[in-house]
Amino acid sequence: MTPAFLDALRRGVAALSLPVGEEALARLERFADRLLAWNAKVNLTTITEPGELAEKHFVDSLALLRVIGGARAVLDIGSGPGLPGMALACARPELAVTCCDSVGKKVAFVKAVSAELRLPVRGVAARAEGRPDREGLPRADLVVSRALADPEAWLPLGVHYLAPSGRLVAMLGRDADEGRLRQVAARSGLVLEKLDRFELPLSRSQRALAVFRREGDVPRGT
Repeated sequence: MTPAFLDALRRGVAALSLPVGEEALARLERFADRLLAWNAKVNLTTITEPGELAEKHFVDSLALLRVIGGARAVLDIGSGPGLPGMALACARPELAVTCCDSVGKKVAFVKAVSAELRLPVRGVAARAEGRPDREGLPRADLVVSRALADPEAWLPLGVHYLAPSGRLVAMLGRDADEGRLRQVAARSGLVLEKLDRFELPLSRSQRALAVFRREGDVPRGT
């Protein structure tokens, strides 16, 4: 991997004050290297410029560390080549991460890289339709998706995969509207717990993480 990738990754991690140490950076660099190597033969990502890859895929994924709290199990639905799930596992190897995608070649990549990096990441080839037991998917402490950015579609699906007292995260852009998110959440029996806005340091792209819990669950920090 080129120095441009690691420089952009370091800058993004520092700008967002993310707890990512040197060993984690080395794992992330190896992950990115394998991603581009596979991508030369199998279409896994359209973003291949190293600096852009670091910021728009890796830093954007690692931003979830801002809201992950004490979660021990993460389910990433529509994970593609392991983003954000594999990136989180690189930073926090104690996490039990499941990456789900309906495209077999992307799941094959996740399985190969998790084995190479010796990370406890499980790849599952399935289309998530809200039936975790039939799909072989767990109920997790933290349920995330980058592929399903529309809260109207994501919240009523993702809620089915929440473990007791779990959190559901929507990864959004600059147009995240708190009032709309609260209304959409209520239709699925959810409550908006936190809306974390931030900026990617190189592109200045605006991002937001919306964290939801079930109605009746105890808010974090209480």
